[in-house]
Amino acid sequence: MSAAPANANEGCVGPDSKLAGKASACAGCPNQKRCASGKGAVDPAAEKVRDSFGNVKHTILVLSGKGGVGKSTIASQLAWSLADMTHEVGVLDIDICGPSMPRMLGVENEQVHQSGSGWSPVMAEDNLAVMSVGFMLRNKTDAVIWRGPRKTGLIRQFLTDVDWGKLDYLIVDAPPGTSDEHISIAKLLQKVKIDGAVIVTTPQEVALLDVRKEISFCKKTGIPIIGVIENMSKFSCPMCGYDTKVFPPVSGGAKKMCMDMGVPYLGDVPMDSKLLESCEKGVSFTAAYPKSLASKHILRIVNMLKGKNLSIEPSENKQKMEVEVDEQEIKNAKMAVENILEEMKVLAGLPKKVLQDEKLGLQKVTARLIELLASAK
Repeated sequence: MSAAPANANEGCVGPDSKLAGKASACAGCPNQKRCASGKGAVDPAAEKVRDSFGNVKHTILVLSGKGGVGKSTIASQLAWSLADMTHEVGVLDIDICGPSMPRMLGVENEQVHQSGSGWSPVMAEDNLAVMSVGFMLRNKTDAVIWRGPRKTGLIRQFLTDVDWGKLDYLIVDAPPGTSDEHISIAKLLQKVKIDGAVIVTTPQEVALLDVRKEISFCKKTGIPIIGVIENMSKFSCPMCGYDTKVFPPVSGGAKKMCMDMGVPYLGDVPMDSKLLESCEKGVSFTAAYPKSLASKHILRIVNMLKGKNLSIEPSENKQKMEVEVDEQEIKNAKMAVENILEEMKVLAGLPKKVLQDEKLGLQKVTARLIELLASAK
């Protein structure tokens, strides 16, 4: 029986009881109408989900308000990174209309098999399992044109009939928004103790508008919010190291939003073409490019998810992240210095009028040169 609402009458039978809203104790209760409608009831399948999740230690939902912010990219790399740390990891892709996990985990051409204990997930690695509707399509280009009830039915089946075995982490990749899939997962996981949701966004206000709605959804449905990740926060030029904010944070970006709404800010992930390439090839980005700045940011977030710094408050996360400079970064800096010096030699041989036109660019190059020289010491 579920807990009675705080303002319930004495002797409340609970909102998931068959007598909810009908028992004698319900008379005059402010919740009577809602309980009688069945809106407060727990989905009967939630009990079965609890049993199915008996061997799953941690469940993390990856959500986004806006599509195209890199939610599945983040979800796949969190899973890869945890698996690289020798944890037993599962990935449940409930993005029914746009499943991405099969490709991002390198198992696009695999199929799901059934056994006596249920559906067997596809293994990307010995310790990395994945389940997705993408494995059930006859052709990769087939559209999934389903109404809400059918989506809910498949998600229920994923949660109750998949034999995950023992897992340290189950990463649930949800579609963007707050639609049928989200309502279903929230109701079906009512009996499961989940760690919470990681919400992915990009810095611009157009994305943050929808992320605020996602945060509101989590609060209303009782899903704990682990924190927000700002993806594609900037682009660092591999040649000169100059940072460009491709998506300008005109309203302060994810960090300010987190402070305003009182939710944790987990950090940012800068753009890196190798990250996109890794997702396309279905490999672990952090394992393939451990010295990449984006890799270091992802691994820092993974360590926070593992509990090393999970309780951090937004106000305590204001300091700029310091990234340790290693030998490879020093080599890159020296190479960048050489490229800049060559560019300056070319500029030195140009007519005065052209140099005046290039004044602003030259100032930026000079400023960046000073920074790189300091890093290369």
